[in-house]
Amino acid sequence: MYRRRSRRSRHHEPVEMNITAFMNLMVILVPFLLITAVFSRIAILELNLPSADAGQAEPDPRALRLEVIIRKDAIEVADRGKASRVIRNGDDGYDFAGLSAMMREIKSRHPDKMDITLLLEPEIAYDDLVQVMDTVRVAQVKRDGRMVRAELFPEISIGDAPRRPPVKQAMR
Repeated sequence: MYRRRSRRSRHHEPVEMNITAFMNLMVILVPFLLITAVFSRIAILELNLPSADAGQAEPDPRALRLEVIIRKDAIEVADRGKASRVIRNGDDGYDFAGLSAMMREIKSRHPDKMDITLLLEPEIAYDDLVQVMDTVRVAQVKRDGRMVRAELFPEISIGDAPRRPPVKQAMR
């Protein structure tokens, strides 16, 4: 008889789980994660890296193929590797204002052109690369008395800069 009583007393009702604290956490966490996901997407720039077959197909030999070569002492703006303009460094580094003015002038002559190639020498600082990318992508332009951002060349490709040709010394 004793055994029958103990079996009855061991039988307990299931305890109800309290998930209020978990639900409070989800109510706060889900909107926070959604908001931060949107902001992290805005900061991404799409770059085009050279592929193995990049140099084989030329669409139009007369079309502008704009290249900006970042060297330690200057920034060169070229069409198909032929340097057309050189912006020398100032006392405080690269002349980004001069580069921006040059990009605006090129964009005014070629309004449909959207792509540009940045070629870097070894040992160029990452910060300098980012500043050049920002300079060739958009420009601050004054319209109707206020500053607005004008799109220049948003499709950016990057690669290695060609070596400078050796300087020929004059014979005496």
